[in-house]
Amino acid sequence: MEGQNVEENKTAEPPVQIKSGKWKKKIILIAIGLVAAAAVVLVIIKYLVPGMADVEWTSHRMLAAYIAAGVVIALIVACLVLRRTFRTRLRMEREIREDPDINDWLVVFNWSTKVLYVPTIIASLLAAAIMYLQEAHLWIFDSIPPVVVGGIWLGVFFLNFLIEEFNISIKVLLIGVISIGFLLLWLHLCDWVMDFLRLFRHLAMSVNATGYLLVGIIGLLTVAISWVKGLFYYISITPNYMNIQEGATESGEQIGREDYNSRIDTSDILERLMGFGRIIITFKDRKREPISALVWKIQRKAQLLERVRAKFAIDHMLQAQAKAQSTPPT
Repeated sequence: MEGQNVEENKTAEPPVQIKSGKWKKKIILIAIGLVAAAAVVLVIIKYLVPGMADVEWTSHRMLAAYIAAGVVIALIVACLVLRRTFRTRLRMEREIREDPDINDWLVVFNWSTKVLYVPTIIASLLAAAIMYLQEAHLWIFDSIPPVVVGGIWLGVFFLNFLIEEFNISIKVLLIGVISIGFLLLWLHLCDWVMDFLRLFRHLAMSVNATGYLLVGIIGLLTVAISWVKGLFYYISITPNYMNIQEGATESGEQIGREDYNSRIDTSDILERLMGFGRIIITFKDRKREPISALVWKIQRKAQLLERVRAKFAIDHMLQAQAKAQSTPPT
């Protein structure tokens, strides 16, 4: 009896630790909120109270401030009220991770193909910074021709365009490189190489810093929207089932492990070099369209998917062995 009591006490300790960990998180969040509120109150007292008599409370600027404050307050209240109602990808990952019966699992979502333009977004932000420094006549940036910056940016954009629009396999890439090599060799034999390269002078472009910055911001917003959408539209795969989530609540669909198949597609070599690939889900019901998800860190996700499917195969093998052992000999 004493041994059983000791074991029961040991098994009862982890929930207490989990609860204490949750209380610690709540205390930390409350402390951060109080510090932020105190800072806002100090700013208001320091900057608004002395000039409160001169403030035009019904002016257009104050009305705009009221609207902005109302939107922020409404978002905070909505997050506090609905945070337990939303079932996001992050919450699903935490629930599966804490499930003691699930050791191998994978949660993925479909990135927008515009995420492949991340090099262009980075190049746009760098070009914007260089152009701003050039306009300020700082250091060596003043001597950089704007057409050089524009040409490099155009080259990066063109490469990204090829990655997104075309499926470039290793064979196609090798054929393209060899074809360009033969073209340059033929131009060299005809002494037309320099004339051919001079044609690219007409592609020289010059964009101001604001234009580059605008392109970078639009790209970042596109990638951010894709990530936010992936919080509510995702696929969770376990050895027993696959859950297709569609929406912010529990509006999803569970499919048994015997009713679907999966495969990895990394045929596009340029996407693979950027760390992207596709996980394709096909269904035994031929009337249902396959699901293709563009996934980042495809190498790690492919290994996790193989582990999940391997567990599926091991489970079937163990079931077959158990069935064979339970069958009496004839």
